[in-house]
Amino acid sequence: MKKLLALLMTLTLIVACFAGCGAKEPKKETIVVGYTIYEPMNYFDKDGKTLIGFDTDLAKAVFEGLGYEVMFQEIDWDSKYTDLNSNTIDCVWNGFTCNVKDDDDGIERSKKVDFSYNYMENRQVIVVKKDSGITKAEDLKGKTGAAEGGSAGETYLKSFDGANFKGCPKQTDCLNEVNAMTADFAVLDAQLAKSYCGKGNYADLQIVDDLSSDVEYYAIGFKKGSELTAKVNEQLVKLAEDGTIKKIAEEYEVLNTTILDYSDQVK
Repeated sequence: MKKLLALLMTLTLIVACFAGCGAKEPKKETIVVGYTIYEPMNYFDKDGKTLIGFDTDLAKAVFEGLGYEVMFQEIDWDSKYTDLNSNTIDCVWNGFTCNVKDDDDGIERSKKVDFSYNYMENRQVIVVKKDSGITKAEDLKGKTGAAEGGSAGETYLKSFDGANFKGCPKQTDCLNEVNAMTADFAVLDAQLAKSYCGKGNYADLQIVDDLSSDVEYYAIGFKKGSELTAKVNEQLVKLAEDGTIKKIAEEYEVLNTTILDYSDQVK
């Protein structure tokens, strides 16, 4: 009798195990998103523990809607193409200007990566100290400007005749160069500059509006031939139609530059 009971208990445990194993959901594929610190797109909250921002939250909404786990990995902007092509990351989602050429080789960025639909407008802006006296392009001649290496800011800075370029690892480093007077001006994405200038440690900095670039567009960059591009495009359209993108844009106060209608981009 004892042997029979032991056998029944063993069989019960085996059945329960199989039932439990069968109930587990399959492990989701992880998508690695490359980013740099760039408020209001990707940055840490006041506690310094949680990554937030417009790009961060939108990336989560898109990839979770597609059934992926999302992991964010900080990158060196100069190494973005290497990171993509080596599969270190799956995409660059970090205020990536798509409609410019890279300054180092003059090649269109769209020839190096596959871009998603444009999802936000941007401009390059000149940031100076309030007492700098810089108001027009001629004032930049002979001056040293700081810009993130490999960025659209570097390209725009070098378009000013006689201006000297000083490369920085991050856009926020460019602001610090101007604050420390080791650079006369900085070239930054408008979204970031508006978040910092005139506030806190950067209260003495301002944007020279008359020196802003023509409109640029942000898009998500993928490795050439990636199947993710089309999937993300479909999800962007869906999230625009259901109001998700608008809600995220309102939270980070970027609604005036966020694209909410993709009808003219759908092929």
